[in-house]
Amino acid sequence: MLQYTKLLYPALQYVALSKEYSAMTRRQRMFYFIRFSGLGLVVGVAYIDPGNWGTDIAAGSKFGYSLLWVVVMSNVIGMFMQYLSSKLGIITGFSLAENCRDNLSKSKSFFLWITAEIAIIATDLAEVVGAAIAFYLLFGIPLIYGAIITGLDTLLILGLERIGIRKVESIIVGMMVLIASIYLLEIYLSSPDGTQIAYHAIVPELQSGSVVIAVGILGATVMPHAIFLHSAMMKTRKSMFEILKYPKRIIKFSTVDTIFALSVAGLINGAILVMSAATFHQNNIVIESIEAAYETLTPLLGNVSSTAFGIALLASGLASSVVATLSGQIIFEGFTKFKAKLWQRKIVIRTITIIPAIIAIYYGVNTLDILVISQVILSLQLPFTIIPLVYFTSKEKIMGKEYVNRTHTKIIAVIAVSIIIILNVLLLNYMFS
Repeated sequence: MLQYTKLLYPALQYVALSKEYSAMTRRQRMFYFIRFSGLGLVVGVAYIDPGNWGTDIAAGSKFGYSLLWVVVMSNVIGMFMQYLSSKLGIITGFSLAENCRDNLSKSKSFFLWITAEIAIIATDLAEVVGAAIAFYLLFGIPLIYGAIITGLDTLLILGLERIGIRKVESIIVGMMVLIASIYLLEIYLSSPDGTQIAYHAIVPELQSGSVVIAVGILGATVMPHAIFLHSAMMKTRKSMFEILKYPKRIIKFSTVDTIFALSVAGLINGAILVMSAATFHQNNIVIESIEAAYETLTPLLGNVSSTAFGIALLASGLASSVVATLSGQIIFEGFTKFKAKLWQRKIVIRTITIIPAIIAIYYGVNTLDILVISQVILSLQLPFTIIPLVYFTSKEKIMGKEYVNRTHTKIIAVIAVSIIIILNVLLLNYMFS
């Protein structure tokens, strides 16, 4: 009898929790959701890193509002992929990297690991350059020294690691709020054309020479490392509340959290492009570097605008550096099973990324070009992240009958993957022809 009672206990517990949840008021449920949320904004920081600044400023200054639709489309694809990523983590209890390791052959898993590491290096490169630019703009520190100072943020990462993941999330969310507030100010000061915004947000248009920038926007928005991170960090939420143990509730909370966070990130990206179009393109100014964008803002919009721009760029570089570090750790451990300490991995990756950044800066390579190229690399890697994600979430053996992707989800996934591959093919054709 005792044996049957033990078998029935989980079901009885779930019934009790369901009744408890159903009995809650709307305010109580909102309280649980607020405590649950935050991860979406952490992931969202990856969507507004310095690489996004580079591609959005280049797009706005060179092509006006015409590539705004790419920002909107990329953000929608990003929401969908982050939803699949969080669902994979919730249902399987393993990250995307761990699922690749456990469900694919060694050769395929190794290949995907290498491409993921390349994406992390490209991401970190953009953050080093972006933060170095911000140090130069705000404090006059030469770019090379700014890159070295950025490399020393290992100490910052170590400090954040010790205080706990929730406090880290709070700091990152605070930085994201700061960036959003600053770009509300930038939009107000630049007075963009609302009609042009509404039109180009939904009407696709590719002008001559805009393919590289369009693909760069895609790579800067749908970030491979953010997809890996989301699937892994859902494990921190799954055990938070007994009342949320039913996967459907966790998925619902996560989906709302993700949509809200990436909507904020998408608005910030759109605001960067719109500000660039309204301020630079409208005055026939083609911006060739972020430093030029900063310097040009002062005569056009005033000192407040340029200073706010520099502060937001610095916050973006530091916050996204934290997120990239967490992602890199998850990818490395997920694919290899090797537990490396965060500071050890950070030193290795920082060394790898700072050296090319310093070399590029030393030889005078345009900083905006560095940022755009790094995001193009991310776009080229993106199919190697999302195809396994779609594959795993579409397999009943992995997800179970109740949570496997339905037909309409599979159709949306195929369309999203196809768009990314087509844009990458257009890019490669453009580059080689």
